[in-house]
Amino acid sequence: MNVLILGGGGREHTFCWKLGQSPLCRKIFVAPGNAGTQQTATNLPIDPMHFEAVKQAILTHSIGMVVVGPEAPLVAGIHDFIKSDKALEGVLVIGPEKLAATLEGSKEFAKEFMQRHEIPTAKYASFTSATLDDGKAFLAAMNAPYVLKADGLAAGKGVLIIDNLAEAQAELESMLVNEKFGAASQTVVIEEFLRGIELSAFVLTDGKAAVNFPMAKDYKRIGEGDTGLNTGGMGAVSPVPFVTPKFEKKIQDRIITPTLEGLKKDNIPFQGFIFIGLIKVGEDPFVIEYNVRMGDPETEVVLPRIESDLMELLLATGKQSLQSQHLVLDPQVATTVMAVSGGYPEAYEKGKEIKGLEETTGKSLLFHAGTQQEGSTVVTSGGRVLSSTGKGSSLKTALAESYATLAKLDFEGINYRKDIGFDL
Repeated sequence: MNVLILGGGGREHTFCWKLGQSPLCRKIFVAPGNAGTQQTATNLPIDPMHFEAVKQAILTHSIGMVVVGPEAPLVAGIHDFIKSDKALEGVLVIGPEKLAATLEGSKEFAKEFMQRHEIPTAKYASFTSATLDDGKAFLAAMNAPYVLKADGLAAGKGVLIIDNLAEAQAELESMLVNEKFGAASQTVVIEEFLRGIELSAFVLTDGKAAVNFPMAKDYKRIGEGDTGLNTGGMGAVSPVPFVTPKFEKKIQDRIITPTLEGLKKDNIPFQGFIFIGLIKVGEDPFVIEYNVRMGDPETEVVLPRIESDLMELLLATGKQSLQSQHLVLDPQVATTVMAVSGGYPEAYEKGKEIKGLEETTGKSLLFHAGTQQEGSTVVTSGGRVLSSTGKGSSLKTALAESYATLAKLDFEGINYRKDIGFDL
């Protein structure tokens, strides 16, 4: 079967790498892809948000399965678009329909879902410009720090954590009245701050049965010691050392199972990945957020630990036969470290030549994120550029592999954290 992967980052390159190992996968196309996917698949110059162009690519290249990497096409309804078009009948889509994608597309929708199904999460209330004064009063009644979340998609930038009340109230007004995050902040969710350590759980479901993928822990801050601005992710590790069998059972019983059952009770069909952002408070798990796709850079440590045929798992998902599948895992530790452009996550320059790629054929895996091919040269094209995934019997040995590969690479302004896994 021919497969089309939508997206062009490190997550999509990792999917491309893993699906390419399956005898069930004939040809892989990636839209738009990057310099890494170009090495093993066919890149198509298509914006995943242009659904008609996606349709033409499916028909032109006899695509049997579409794997949706990023959240925006799912929230916009790419699954529904393909499902409702008779010309695309029989095409499998890995990624939920628009209603289910609202779990990521709207923080308020997700919070109401968790409340309805008694899934542990932070206490909250949501406000609009019409209820701004109520929102300010709600903040005044809370303890610092204050958590403000834009309701809609804001490219990972719509969450503010503020220690000062007056500043939090001013930011609330900026989000609601001045549309600081555009339409995404027309509604703002204010949450109680939960103090603990974060981790991510991943579930592949066909709407009936489900398979748990390995958990991971990512590192969002640009600076070492988890300081500075939030980014799309500077690195990740899997498995998560502090997830004991007892704690894992709590996650399953209190969060994963009620989430899957809640989707069925609410008649929300879901075929694809559920990414559950968790926080461990004391000895208990709470949900920070739902995403409706795999994470990035977590995909870069989760998929290399899966020994099962990913294509077989995705086919079973599309055909609702996942109950017959069993996941085989590599017990080794996987770590990934992300090399980013100078200045990221603020203003940065593109088009910087990447040197040393031909020397990175060691034990670690190199996944491209913000890269593109220009003739015989690979150049930077994004904030997060490349990630190096190492594997080993311990966190220390896996990280040594990740860093050994990055040490061979160079581009103007290259930056990466030297302390991934520091808190474990």
